[in-house]
Amino acid sequence: MCGRFTLTVDPAEAQETFSNYTFPEKFAPRFNIAPSQPILAIPNDDKFTADFFVWGLIPMWAKDPNIGNRLINARAETLPEKPAFRGSLKYKRCLILADGFYEWKTVEGKKSKTPFFIHMKDRKPFAFAGLWDSWNSPEGSQIKTCTIITTEPNELMSLLHNRMPVILHPRDYDKWLNPSPQTPDQLMPLLKPFPADAMDAYPVTPLVNKPANDIPELVLPAK
Repeated sequence: MCGRFTLTVDPAEAQETFSNYTFPEKFAPRFNIAPSQPILAIPNDDKFTADFFVWGLIPMWAKDPNIGNRLINARAETLPEKPAFRGSLKYKRCLILADGFYEWKTVEGKKSKTPFFIHMKDRKPFAFAGLWDSWNSPEGSQIKTCTIITTEPNELMSLLHNRMPVILHPRDYDKWLNPSPQTPDQLMPLLKPFPADAMDAYPVTPLVNKPANDIPELVLPAK
């Protein structure tokens, strides 16, 4: 799964990496993004503009918004058959911006799992494959939410966990953000493990275990 990630770059660097899209003029660096919090995403609404979505998908037909707490991730293999995801797979896809994420590894001899920070070797930001939806509350407000798609791990991630988030290759951004309805046959080939040789990982401080901790020290190698 993917339950915590980072987006520490400034808007200018995000704009440089994702040059085809428009970003907010200001957003704060985040070192410990957690479920139910706002995350920066680019939806396939043909506007090519990044916006903030709540992390945890609330399908438009949901009666209880708390369903979003259980839908922070979506397994790529079962998207076409899951009622919560198949509509968004066809109509509502997004890029979720990040520059790293965390995973916890079971280490022999230790009671608690060890957190690891995973990032690209070039340290540049990247995009998770995501799904989004809009939910109208009984009071009339609209909430835009999203979920991160996961897949089987690559060689690096298999040392840490049995799943990893889908990281899209830049050449596939336009395909994923096509505003036209898409079939599973068109999309599923994109939802594969990212090449391990482009990624790196190292253990970090257990301070990351608490979502309230959102400080630069979280991404430093553990002593």
